[in-house]
Amino acid sequence: MTTQTASQNSEPIILTVDGTHTEDAPSPAPPASRRRLVALLAGGLLLTSALGIAYYLRQVAPYESTDDAFIDGHIIGISPQVQAQVAAVHIDDNQMVHKGDLLVELDSTDYQVALSQAQGAEAAAKGKVAQAQAGVIAADSAVLEAQASLHSMQATFENAETELRRQQGVDARARVQKDLDAAIATRKTTAAALERAQAQVRAAEAQGAQARANVTAAEGDYEKAQADTRKAQVNLDHCRIVAPSDGRIAGKAVDVGAYVTPANPLFQIVPSQVWVVANFKETQLKYMRPGQPVQVSVDAFPNQTLTGRVDSIQSGTGSRFSVIPTENATGNFVKVVQRIPVKILLDRVGILGQLAPGMSVEPKVRVRS
Repeated sequence: MTTQTASQNSEPIILTVDGTHTEDAPSPAPPASRRRLVALLAGGLLLTSALGIAYYLRQVAPYESTDDAFIDGHIIGISPQVQAQVAAVHIDDNQMVHKGDLLVELDSTDYQVALSQAQGAEAAAKGKVAQAQAGVIAADSAVLEAQASLHSMQATFENAETELRRQQGVDARARVQKDLDAAIATRKTTAAALERAQAQVRAAEAQGAQARANVTAAEGDYEKAQADTRKAQVNLDHCRIVAPSDGRIAGKAVDVGAYVTPANPLFQIVPSQVWVVANFKETQLKYMRPGQPVQVSVDAFPNQTLTGRVDSIQSGTGSRFSVIPTENATGNFVKVVQRIPVKILLDRVGILGQLAPGMSVEPKVRVRS
């Protein structure tokens, strides 16, 4: 019996002389280098899994983040309080201004004239008050004079009354009729004079009341004139538009020579104080509380990470406060995860002055320790 070896697919096959074959020969054992490679791959896989789990537990699980967030801040719209032609503009686009800086001057000619007229009317009203007060003094003097005349006439009337009673008490045989008639006439005359004196007192008192009413009216006119003067002064002051706050100019839409009215916005002032408004899903707010630390990545400054804290969570979803709130009671209902705005205050850092409202950011809130 002879054997012949053939090679097919690099595996040895043993053939007998009659063409039959025996079973394949056993494969040689894998070399040691292959076993070490398998061990290294398995160890690397386990290490990568452990690192991934550790990273998730330390950097993902304790945090809630969203890319639906932006920088927000106050935007102060500046419009003229009076209508006039623009005389001078002292600002430019994106210029930094400080509170009290003169920004725009309006033509103040008409308002200066109006102020002069109001001041003249105020002076005239003040003179009328003094005149009315003098009338009160004169009326009071007339009242005193009328009262003195009344007292004198009362004394004369009492004397005439006494003389009449004395004449009437004299015995008729000894009485002179002429004297009795004279006493009666004197009594009537003094009684009429007394009534006239009483009427004069009442008239003088009425004139005094009228004089005081004139003072009140004159004082009212004077107060109105003072108010008109203040209004004219305010309108004149409004011709100088000054900065109400520190900030940068934005949206400048005013030039020299333009005629502006209170309905025309001129520009906006954007103060440097900014914060983050992050619209988190309602399912992310379970553990979120005010005061929790926040890391903020700004798209405009990718190499810097800002820090801050959660300030407050809005009491309602963003859609609820939209112009047309959703109404689930009408039409077909499809459940949508709502978003709730969260206000985040930033710590003061050098980059803070370069942040502007509307910039996109990505906050990451640590909700678990």
